[in-house]
Amino acid sequence: MAIGSGLGAQLSIGAESTYGTYAAPSKHLEFNKADLKLAKTTAQSAGIAAGRFLALSSRRVVTQRQASGSVELEVTNKGMGLLLQALMGTTVTPVQQGAGPAYLQTHTLADSFGKSLVMQLGIPLTTGAVTDKTFLGCKVISAEFSCEVGGMLVATFEIDSKDCDETQTLVAASYSNMAPYHFGQMALKTGVFASEAARDGIRKVSVKFERPQAVERFYAGQAGLKKEPIANDQVKITGSIEMDYVDTIFDDLHTSDAATSLVWEFVGPNIASTYFETFRVKLPAIRFDDAPPTVEGFDVVKPTLSFTGLYDGTNQPAIEYISTDITL
Repeated sequence: MAIGSGLGAQLSIGAESTYGTYAAPSKHLEFNKADLKLAKTTAQSAGIAAGRFLALSSRRVVTQRQASGSVELEVTNKGMGLLLQALMGTTVTPVQQGAGPAYLQTHTLADSFGKSLVMQLGIPLTTGAVTDKTFLGCKVISAEFSCEVGGMLVATFEIDSKDCDETQTLVAASYSNMAPYHFGQMALKTGVFASEAARDGIRKVSVKFERPQAVERFYAGQAGLKKEPIANDQVKITGSIEMDYVDTIFDDLHTSDAATSLVWEFVGPNIASTYFETFRVKLPAIRFDDAPPTVEGFDVVKPTLSFTGLYDGTNQPAIEYISTDITL
């Protein structure tokens, strides 16, 4: 019997072979918050009938069902592959590095059609019994990654879902020995693509990927459920960098509106040989939108510069992930 509070909750995910069709979750994630929930559209018949003061309960119908929400979690050294694949779109097979147990996943930006997940949320009653909420056809609509001084690397995934199924059996959760990435492992590099140099004074970085999709594909013959969302706008990549004003590199880039490549990475313990646990965001071209440094008092000047990620004409944005995961 689980604890009758959020302490007994669980979140498990798995890749779907067919959009909206249940597949047993295979990964069990530690998470901070999950607010996935069902949304139903109802219609009430209100025909006139002599002497009737209220609409009949029996003539209320559910015309559509869908679900949505978000999941916030710490980015860890294991178990992130399925979420990253659903976000970025490329079908990824981990590649062994050298002869040891290190495996590289390269999640390059691509169309995410066909990349949907089952997300099973276990929510405890106060009695300790855990209710099952299995969300089918989960598409990642956006993801924001953020890390600041003294903090963990945290990600928030926005989810669109086809339906919530409460008839499935809750999969027993088991957790591997995962460790979070954190500020002490963080570095930010900019410059010419593939020759970026580390920058000083960085205090906080955030990057957001948005995957606009047509999420209202409700058609006749689908029992009130949607078909898989389709990309209906260009991907949007934005971010911000908070820093002490130690040099004018970013200030000059803001003034000139010149492009620079950005690499934001977290390098953890050694796995084997020359391979380390790694989470790395690669944006081949960014341009700074605002804001130049301003003086607001006696303290060290701390500009926060926002940027937009763009296509450099050759290289796609990517997320690289090195772990001991043999499969996603």
